Parts: sequence; C-alpha cells; structure tokens
Amino acid sequence: MQTKAAVVFREGDPFQITDITVDEPQTGEVLVRIVASGICHTDFFAQNQSYPVPLPAVLGHEGSGVVEKVGPGVKNIEPGDHVVLSYSSCGVCRNCLSGKAYACLEFYDLNFGGRMADGTCRLHNDHQPLSNFFGQSSFAHYSVTSARNVVKVPKDVPLEMLGPLGCGIQTGSGAVLNKLKPDPGSSIVIFGIGAVGLSAVMAANVAHCGVIIAVDIQENRLELSKELGATHTINAKEGNVVERIKSITGGGVDHAVEASGRPENTRYAIDSLQLLGVAVQVGGSKLGTEARWI
Repeated sequence: MQTKAAVVFREGDPFQITDITVDEPQTGEVLVRIVASGICHTDFFAQNQSYPVPLPAVLGHEGSGVVEKVGPGVKNIEPGDHVVLSYSSCGVCRNCLSGKAYACLEFYDLNFGGRMADGTCRLHNDHQPLSNFFGQSSFAHYSVTSARNVVKVPKDVPLEMLGPLGCGIQTGSGAVLNKLKPDPGSSIVIFGIGAVGLSAVMAANVAHCGVIIAVDIQENRLELSKELGATHTINAKEGNVVERIKSITGGGVDHAVEASGRPENTRYAIDSLQLLGVAVQVGGSKLGTEARWI
C-alpha cells in the first residue's frame, strides 16, 4: 500500500515527508494505522547517527493506533484493536523466555538493525528499502510491526495520549517500580524532569516514597513534578545539588534515577546516595559527546 512517512535519507538530514510503500504483514506481524506517535531523543540520536541506524530510515518508536490487518499465525490480536507499539524482541532467547524481553539477546539487531526478524524490509521508497526503527517506525501513517511489539489497550482511552507508553513512560516508571522497587517511606531523587523523569516521579508516588526530589533547570517542569508527586524540587542552576539533596534527606537518598542524559548527573546521582543506596541510569546520551537536558 502507498502512504506517507517522515524519512531520514542521510546523516543529519531533516525529516522529509514523502510517499512510501508499505508491504503486507508477514507471519507474526500486524499492520497498524498510526493515530499518534511520541517523539524521543533516541529518534534524533538515530537521525544524527549518534546511535548508528542504517539509512535511509523511517524512525519513531512511540506509536499508538488501530490494527488494520494481521499476518499468518497472529493470535489474540485482530483488526479494530486499539494498540500501543513498543520495542521489538525475539521471544525465543533465554531472556525473553524468562520474562525479560527488555534484555533480549537480539535486542540491538531487532531495534536498531533496520530489518524485520526475517532480515527483510517492509518499507520502500521508489523500490529503495527503508530501514525500520524499533520494529515499528511510527513516523508514518501505517506501520508493519511484530505482534510482540503490540499491546492492546481499551478502546475508551484516547489513542493520541498513549504513544509515549511505548518508551518514555514505561522507561521512567519501570526504572522505579521494576528495578529500584523502593520501600514505602524511602527517599528518591530524579535528575531530569522530562517525560521519563516525570514518569519516574509518578511511579515513586505510586510506590509511596516518603521523599521524592525532582531536579531540573526548568521551573515549569519542576512545578509540574509537584503536581505529580514530588515532595521537593531543586533547580540545578542554583547552588550545590548534592549538598541540597543531603540536607533534605539528612545524609542522602535511598534511590536515584538519572533521566537527563547529562554525564555529570550520573556522578551527582551516585554522590547523592546514602550508604547502600542504589542509582539507575536511564537517560540516553550522544555517544562520545556531551548530552543536553531532555
């Protein structure tokens, strides 16, 4: 089928809205009409080749939409289902089989290698193959994706609000709920209050953390974090961040999440911990260069 997509043809080029051809879904795949897509810094890292992805490519990895067609062998998903698209995984390696698909042994090839699991492309521009991204390429009107990428959602929830669930929201909340697993009443600091950091704040609130400190340089983000559960906020442009965290907590936090992508904040996150504290790094940085705040 013919449709339109935002294509990156060469390193650093702007996204070009152009006509592409989308092939039929193959075994284990589904065709999704994209309703909305979040935009993540990882997309820009791929555009600029800080994260190498074969070009030309259709990027985007926070898609939500409606299933239009299913390929052979697909079960429990049917046309008309509302879905969120997430990362791709093989489903058969030891990590996938143990419920840890996020650590799939084929993760890099399936999400950054530009091809579907069978090594072929579903997207083309004038017969030129286009790489996919995270197995979904949601910067298009239609996406062919593995059924393993697809998560069904209720039809009474606005699809245009759900795209970021596929990456940013689950990354921030998962770092807190699945990795740190804070005890009720414990303390936590989150560096970088973008979509990922705000999701971590909300998860810390759900986990009943007693002290939730949000750190950023944008006051509007810090104000929003208060609405979503932060008990304290720190503007990183004002004073010594680590000293202020230790002052608030009486010696340091139990947990820290670095979600900004700034390398120096990884140091701050570790230095802000008390004895036996644990830090999680989730903010992506440009390889070999200083990252900016997300």
